[in-house]
Amino acid sequence: MRDAATIRFLLDGELIEIGDVDPTRTVLQYLREDLCRKGTKEGCAEGDCGACTVVVAELNPGGDKVTVKAVNSCIQFLPTLDGKELITVESLADGDELHPVQSAMVRNHGSQCGFCTPGFVMSLYALYETNPNPGRQEIDDALAGNLCRCTGYRPIIAAAMDMYATTPPPARDRAAALKNIQRDAALEIEHDGRRFFAPRDSNELAALLTQYPDATLLAGGTDVGLWVTKRHRELETVIYTGRVSELSDIRVTDTHIDIGAAATLTDAVPEIVRHYPGLDEMFRRFASPPIRNAGTLGGNVANGSPIGDSMPALVVLDATLVLRLGNLEREIAINDFYHDYMQNDLQPGEFVARIRIPLPADGVVVSSQKWSKRFDQDISAVCTAYRLVLNKDRVVSFQMACGGLAATVRRAVQTEAAIVAEPWTRETIESACEKLAADFAPISDMRASADIRLLAVQNLLRRFHAETVEGNLVTVYSYGRQR
Repeated sequence: MRDAATIRFLLDGELIEIGDVDPTRTVLQYLREDLCRKGTKEGCAEGDCGACTVVVAELNPGGDKVTVKAVNSCIQFLPTLDGKELITVESLADGDELHPVQSAMVRNHGSQCGFCTPGFVMSLYALYETNPNPGRQEIDDALAGNLCRCTGYRPIIAAAMDMYATTPPPARDRAAALKNIQRDAALEIEHDGRRFFAPRDSNELAALLTQYPDATLLAGGTDVGLWVTKRHRELETVIYTGRVSELSDIRVTDTHIDIGAAATLTDAVPEIVRHYPGLDEMFRRFASPPIRNAGTLGGNVANGSPIGDSMPALVVLDATLVLRLGNLEREIAINDFYHDYMQNDLQPGEFVARIRIPLPADGVVVSSQKWSKRFDQDISAVCTAYRLVLNKDRVVSFQMACGGLAATVRRAVQTEAAIVAEPWTRETIESACEKLAADFAPISDMRASADIRLLAVQNLLRRFHAETVEGNLVTVYSYGRQR
């Protein structure tokens, strides 16, 4: 049996074992301060710039496949590496021989000041390991989590296209090495009175939350990590869901998509988009690949931020949540889950176990839109989602949910009432846009003023209408007037 109080992971093919460690010490801190690996940089400490990007390899729940994913080391806690392989920029070269990704960056002059370069290299390495022939869109998506202030990205994209020209290094059998370090019991760490648990199944998770109902539940760390790095909070007890295999599986039944709350966005989103292709653009703009590789759909839902990008879509899809407390489960509509700002229906010791999304019915149009200052990797100022059913040109049913306009994601009930049973025309939409001012009283903040938010959500509704009419012609509006 593996020592339950020792973190075990692979680095450069060697086993690393760490005992007495702060449970919320980040992977970035460990690399730079403990190992003096200075290639991985700290730019923002919030998973936004990509300078800290590393790659993590781990076995899938079945133990027969290895996944390789880029993540932000600045917000990943060190104990989450247990049972995995950590790959840094220093891991890539074989002596004096650069890895093909590094060689391509050199040939194409992809580095200037060099601060962001290791993060770009690691994002490209993850792409290199998982996609042997990416197109331009796939390259752009893979690099969406990395910011550079020097090169203008063109030479970096050229390097991405060129990195397959070099003979690849010998393939490694990661699966065998990873199987050798898997543990037989839950990981339990205690340091200076603070605790970290990584249960293996949902029964262990439920028991721990019953014992520690005030514990911080950690999934991908894309929000909780910021509590430590930005708010400097000390978390007394952390319970990590990343080793609970039942919470990571995704199933499709005859009636719904059943997603475990610990399934990453990278795994969950393609299944949702496969059934609801109208959500593709919004989900593609939902965070960056390193964030999606770590962040979970259940964490986004449970966190309940009014600007969380998944919730408007889940609301109009009539999704339900399976909540568990001890051995008891209950199901609740997501529309009833949120009470007020960052307040939900979870009881002490209770957790979100699964998200259930009904399969689409014939004739249903579903879409979601994200409005932010940057196209890629930006927090929404406004996020909307729609569910429309037409009978010829008349609206049978219409749902519209909005984030960023209130303390919680909310349905636009008066706007919906102004559209249902009416003809699906521009005149109906213009009348409904006036109702949005009655449905919401948005606030002004750093992302947008209240007036701009209201105008944006009105124009997004106009855009949705334009995209659904015959010919798919999009008309651009300015303050309600066609131009």
